[in-house]
Amino acid sequence: MKLNFSIIIPVYNRPQEIDELLESLNRQIYTNLFEVIVIDDGSSDKSDIIVDKYKDTFDIKYFYKENSGPGESRNYGMQQANGNYFIILDSDVLLPKNYLTEVFRSLKNNFTDAYGGPDAAHESFTQIQKAVNYAMTSFLTTGGLRGSETKNKKFQLRSFNLGLSKKAFQITRGFAKQNFGEDIDLTFRLWNNYLSTQFIPKAYVYHKRRTSFKQFYKQTFNFGAARPILNKMYPGSAKITYWFPIFFVIFTILSLVLSIFGNNIFLIFIVIYLFLIFIDASIKNKSLITGFYGVIATIVQFFGYGFGFLRSTFRLNILGRSKEDAFPAMFETR
Repeated sequence: MKLNFSIIIPVYNRPQEIDELLESLNRQIYTNLFEVIVIDDGSSDKSDIIVDKYKDTFDIKYFYKENSGPGESRNYGMQQANGNYFIILDSDVLLPKNYLTEVFRSLKNNFTDAYGGPDAAHESFTQIQKAVNYAMTSFLTTGGLRGSETKNKKFQLRSFNLGLSKKAFQITRGFAKQNFGEDIDLTFRLWNNYLSTQFIPKAYVYHKRRTSFKQFYKQTFNFGAARPILNKMYPGSAKITYWFPIFFVIFTILSLVLSIFGNNIFLIFIVIYLFLIFIDASIKNKSLITGFYGVIATIVQFFGYGFGFLRSTFRLNILGRSKEDAFPAMFETR
């Protein structure tokens, strides 16, 4: 099968980010392998002038539409595309120069209807961005969840870096009309339609993620709130690992309460764990400051995800609310 890539990039009020992403696309080895579709999702700060800079560099198209959220914008872009395989990227990523080479080689050797790739921190990122990336990807913080998914060939796609064949898009109709967990939802629908997926370890992107801990907390809270709803939508998909952040939150709170009464034994375990996070993050990022921020990012991630997960679980299973009432922001029209 001859692969013709269409790179789909939704953007909302981030012209500077789209400029950096397009520049990293310009450094790809095979610029003749792809077209680029930029979908401006109702931005007040448009990206059309930025896109115009690259019209003589590679095949690129710009579409402006009313705001509807990233999922529907990705679907809109795939509807406009000429390729037979879609590469979907968030506007806040950068690509290493061998990204397309790795994707092309992997799909040639083992074609699948969809693929996902990991993320990493670029040297130009801020220390907080590097710390957030550490918290999201480290074995000490996520328990190697993605690694186990890879071994079991059950990698759940992430929308910042994924590929989808035209055939798979036509069968699944792309992303559902929801604002959070739409990539996980797409993964389950791919599997339910017996469409194949794979994880390509070398097809990584540099993902900027959030630039403040407040933004990171909000993001992880939404991730946590979406997961029980996805578990309910797809029975049998729940895993014990999804509860780890909640265990950490409860254990931490109980440890602090017990310490008030003079029992510090459990609090010592938490201090040791966070100290290991500090050492590991410092070594991997070659910075003590980033190591310290890595500890903060880990706590923010666990509490954000944990409280979001608990809220949706309580509303779904105790109050008996529908998924739309349990987490309205997940399904509201933007």
